[in-house]
Amino acid sequence: MHTVMTLFQLKDVAHLWELGGGTSLSDLIQIPITPAALRFLSVILILDLSKPNTLWGTMEKLLHTAQAHLEKMSSQAQKSKSGAKYQNPVHSTARVLPKDYPDRELISPFPVPLLIVGSKYDLFQEFHSDKKKAISKTLRFVAHYYAASLVFTSIKSESLMSKTKSFFSHLAFGLEKGKTMCCDPGKPTIIPAGSDSFSQIGSPPLTDVDITSLHAKNPKDLWKKVFERVFPNESASEQRELKDPAKDPQYSEPQIDAMRAQKDQ
Repeated sequence: MHTVMTLFQLKDVAHLWELGGGTSLSDLIQIPITPAALRFLSVILILDLSKPNTLWGTMEKLLHTAQAHLEKMSSQAQKSKSGAKYQNPVHSTARVLPKDYPDRELISPFPVPLLIVGSKYDLFQEFHSDKKKAISKTLRFVAHYYAASLVFTSIKSESLMSKTKSFFSHLAFGLEKGKTMCCDPGKPTIIPAGSDSFSQIGSPPLTDVDITSLHAKNPKDLWKKVFERVFPNESASEQRELKDPAKDPQYSEPQIDAMRAQKDQ
């Protein structure tokens, strides 16, 4: 998502680019992320809370792809800033946080403002409390690690959708995102960036295994290993199934598919 201002009409216009289909089409992220868009760009990552076994894999793949391309575009912009095309100030991938930002020296801010949205909260709330706690704490850790905001929502809740839209408006137009904050795993998580801390989040939710035995390389890797102990990763098999987007059921076209099947025979 990036915002441009039209001076003559005195309007702020937000352009929303949606990349659906999980991780199968992640390479298309290069279309909206360009050097010229970096100054006003924000990223919104929407995760399906009802499918925790694919959650970490999807999140990791999309964030890695987006971050790598952001850094590439920023590098191109820096090299071209003396040219006519990029006369505006160039956005750096070194995102600067306030000096009083919680755990400022321990986190790795995403290059641009990031909002993580947990969708299908109506299905998530039916999970056992231990599973809800594991998912909530893990996403809180990831959001804080990247200096991102985190909100759980459902299209079946007008109140939650309203709160989510306020985060969208804040990213796009700088409007007040509200002061609501909720960390209770039994309720919809709503945490604006900079409102959480590692001390409030606590340790990874694993009691039956010695954490040192997981041989994690860093805190983020530890949370990943613990999360995948609770929810074994299925994203790899999902990616194999969706390697050919033409076979993805969400893009089905009965008449066209029938003609294609006939041609393939």
